[in-house]
Amino acid sequence: MSTDTELEQGIREHVGQFSLHILLVFATGLTIGSERAVVPVLGRDVLDVASLFVIGSFVVSFGFVKALLNLYAGKWGGEYGRKPVLIAGWATALPLPVILIFAPSWGWITVGNVLLGINQALTWSMAINAKIDLAGPDQRGLAVGIDEAFGYTGVAAGAWITGIIAARTNLRPEPFYFLAVVVVLAFLISIFLIEETVQYAEVEVDDDDHHDANLPFGEVVKRATYGDKTLFAAAQAGHVEKFVDTLFWLAVPLYLTSEGIGIAAAGFVVGVHSAMYFLQIATGGLADRIGRRPPVVAGMFLAGAGILGMVLVEGYLPWALLAGVSGLGMALLYPNLMTVPGDAAHPTWRAAGMGVYRMWRDAGYGVGAILIGLSMEFVNAEAAFYMTAILMFVSGAVVYVWMEETHPEFGTHEPPAPATEQPSGGVPQD
Repeated sequence: MSTDTELEQGIREHVGQFSLHILLVFATGLTIGSERAVVPVLGRDVLDVASLFVIGSFVVSFGFVKALLNLYAGKWGGEYGRKPVLIAGWATALPLPVILIFAPSWGWITVGNVLLGINQALTWSMAINAKIDLAGPDQRGLAVGIDEAFGYTGVAAGAWITGIIAARTNLRPEPFYFLAVVVVLAFLISIFLIEETVQYAEVEVDDDDHHDANLPFGEVVKRATYGDKTLFAAAQAGHVEKFVDTLFWLAVPLYLTSEGIGIAAAGFVVGVHSAMYFLQIATGGLADRIGRRPPVVAGMFLAGAGILGMVLVEGYLPWALLAGVSGLGMALLYPNLMTVPGDAAHPTWRAAGMGVYRMWRDAGYGVGAILIGLSMEFVNAEAAFYMTAILMFVSGAVVYVWMEETHPEFGTHEPPAPATEQPSGGVPQD
């Protein structure tokens, strides 16, 4: 283990770089938030896409690309460092505003969202891993909570700002000028101000550490997917909770505008949901004190209840209130689900292990968009809400039954031994 005293961990000790990573994850949220309220309505009202399932295709392309890149972002972040992957993520986003402004058909929007998926996978993966690197194990939950709080506050702000711009001007190009400024500034900050953090993860490695230190990448994928009941419970819950996020991206703006409220008001309701994610600062820190499992279980059921309530009421204020309820549930579950693989993984393959979790989680965007789009196309908009709520309740029950506590101080989770022992002295593989 490194004895370099300059590699001391802690948020306070690295407040400058930690703050820059907060700014960048806020920009990551702004980037995806800039599409939340405007793009589905753009497809329906400007590009004349009649099929709600086809409109959902842009979320499908985003979700599956982001899921796949999440898997490898963690691996690359371990092999090449966090900073190069972060820069690559912002470079990928540079063409996105141009595509959204000039796209002559919906197919171009779908292609553009492939770039968005790459951007979100690489930048958000490195944002969370860099914060965990700097914070250390004692503040891991707080670091994840801060990351997700500011990221999703960015999503809310992006939805609000572009919704207001679109209401006062046009659905395009004006909202995407804002997006262009965000992407360029984040790209420059990543190049000139961000420092590498992977060396801080190495501080946590003990020379006499457990055989888990040498898990190859394939074994990490198995462990985080189905080889460990607790990590499976976390992965399936992460997958299903993304249906909620997809619902607010795809179905909620279309449903609310079809019910007679304007694009700015719909953007506000979507933004209220995302704004509640700011409470992750508190819920992530809470999980450092009481454990990960209680807020995850509570959040799954609360988010499902909020979604269900939205189709049982009418009116702008009740919709906004219940959007906030579902957002509160997401704030409880979201950072703490992600902390579970962070707790359970060895520092040498933590980035890869979290990448596997994030792969299964964000594949929920793609699967959710398909199921939500089909529900809206062949049944009605309300069916998408009912389906999402029911799946959240079922997934929450799986968490309640199978997930053990992973908190490093009072957790009950015991990871299984690897399927195959690695040679002693082998090089850790991330």
